[in-house]
Amino acid sequence: MRYLLSVFACALLSFASSIAAQTFPSKPITLIVPFAAGGPTDTLARILAEPLKQSLGQAILVEDVTGAGGTIGLTRAARAAPDGYTVILGNWTSHVGGPALYPIQQDVLQDFEPVARLPVSRLWVTGKTGFPAKDAAELVAWLKANPNKASFGTVGAGSAVHICGIYLQNATGTQFQFVPYRGAAPAYQDLIAGNIDLTCMDASAGLAYQRSGRIKAYAVAGNGRWTPAPDVPTLSEAGVAGMDLTFWNGLWAPRGTPKELVAKLNLAVVDAFADAKMRQRLADLGMEIPRRDQQTPEALGAYHKAETEKWWPIIKAAGIKLD
Repeated sequence: MRYLLSVFACALLSFASSIAAQTFPSKPITLIVPFAAGGPTDTLARILAEPLKQSLGQAILVEDVTGAGGTIGLTRAARAAPDGYTVILGNWTSHVGGPALYPIQQDVLQDFEPVARLPVSRLWVTGKTGFPAKDAAELVAWLKANPNKASFGTVGAGSAVHICGIYLQNATGTQFQFVPYRGAAPAYQDLIAGNIDLTCMDASAGLAYQRSGRIKAYAVAGNGRWTPAPDVPTLSEAGVAGMDLTFWNGLWAPRGTPKELVAKLNLAVVDAFADAKMRQRLADLGMEIPRRDQQTPEALGAYHKAETEKWWPIIKAAGIKLD
């Protein structure tokens, strides 16, 4: 009898999940962005929200939840009901760097259901227009001759921007002062205003500023030059080899979200990236869409795990102090 009851319960749950998937979504979906409004992650979320709305038939409400290297937004998403109506658009900082440093209760690899890998951007070393160095070689020379005199904007301890700065210091034997911000948008604004000297943020968010001459671009991280700014050398060309950290993004749902709902959300993302106008819009911003076979939940889960295993030991060994 117990066996029959168990079988009946499982069948009932399966039927309920199937019905839920068929009617999902029946109300707006909240898309959490763990960084400040106007920054690159927020921009990507708002670009993606429109095609998701068209595909899913419900509004996508972008909610910026900032602070603590993205982990405040991470916690907010993890505590949401696993019903598909709350997802988080995170990146390397919120899902790798931040959790390596900030005390959070969540297991970032276990407490979320991967939904889809999202576009990747580059990091680049940029400076205010009045900074003395004209190119990457002069930048390194100036920093060596003026230890701890330059200010370097980050988006918090353990962020990709912060790790880029630490790597630059270690690779060149230089020192400068880190200045934390709550997101890329306010950091870029202070760079434009000349309130800080340097940073190493998402290149897509700063491309318009560089093209209009409001900031200088010294070098770009990653393999090969960046297509939207081909005149900017790579860090390897500038003598800083091995800096292959990229500004990758992903979409997650809380742990326990039914697989049928994850699949429906994933399909909406995949459909959005298949659209030619969407692809061109992202390309214009310097964002690279992962291959179709890399847009799956499984691909995001595997990539996230590999990045965590690679960078956590490096971050912890760096002895980074929280802001």
